[in-house]
Amino acid sequence: MDPAQFLTASGVLIVAGKGGVGKTAVTAALAVAASSIGVRTLVVEVEGKGAMAAMFDADPLGYRDAELIRAATEHADGIHGGVTARTITPDDALLDYLADHGLQRVSNRLVTSGALDLVATAVPGIRDILVLGKIKQLERSGDWDLIILDAPAAGHAITFLRSARGLADAVKVGPIHTQATDVLELLCDPQRCRVALVTLPEETPVNEVIETAYSLEDEVGVALGPVLVNGVFPILDGVAIDPEAAAASAGVSLLEGEAELLRAAAEFRVSRTALQLEQLNRMANDLPLPQVLLPYLFTSDLGRPELEGLAAAVLEGIRSLPGPRGTP
Repeated sequence: MDPAQFLTASGVLIVAGKGGVGKTAVTAALAVAASSIGVRTLVVEVEGKGAMAAMFDADPLGYRDAELIRAATEHADGIHGGVTARTITPDDALLDYLADHGLQRVSNRLVTSGALDLVATAVPGIRDILVLGKIKQLERSGDWDLIILDAPAAGHAITFLRSARGLADAVKVGPIHTQATDVLELLCDPQRCRVALVTLPEETPVNEVIETAYSLEDEVGVALGPVLVNGVFPILDGVAIDPEAAAASAGVSLLEGEAELLRAAAEFRVSRTALQLEQLNRMANDLPLPQVLLPYLFTSDLGRPELEGLAAAVLEGIRSLPGPRGTP
């Protein structure tokens, strides 16, 4: 599939996954990948953990737009479309909403007085709908080709995305109903919004991603894109060859104890790749979604070079996906 066609098929791409699967790193890699093929990209954080900005060696994100990759910057394969990023909090989204409706004078007072906390207690889901309403406003602006939302962890993501349907059913008139209905229309239109789930090739994350996928389809009605499988060990040719035999064939000598260490490392790698293959196959059987595999990075310090590598893997994985019906 053509990456540009895939990445702009929906204006909003929501990235969700279990905590600890590298969701934010995958979100950043998707942004770099999109920008590298000329797509104007906005990344939105809703939890404000700060990891996104650190990967780009940038200041912590705030409610206003921050430039992470300058548009029109040249790179090896072309011209960047640019990456902008920001956070969205319920309080800031409420301030914007009230200002847009001519209530600027009371907006700050409502937030500082704790009125939002009172309303949130009385109307469950109102915080989430404020954030999603701002996403809808950004999508309608047309300022970006793609908005990537780094969603909450999987369990909260379902509640987060389900809030619109719950409020639309519970509140039948007024601005809350209108906002919930507009957000629901966004979430349920595959030409405007999709969800990409992130997982690891391990039993528990795979169990959760399968459960989350069906919950999102059944309870929210949102379209699902390919599953992004993070931390995949590449298969190494010759890893099962005995190290002493390999050393003799190469005409080199091993130090005492090196053969045992190499055997142990090879056994671990073989067992690890067998385990991940088992989980990938199980997920393919239980969840009929394409998979994009991203490599395991042997570092915990992710920066721009690591993101570029992950972005390249994202683009390679997208190109290997089947195209729309009637195309190769």
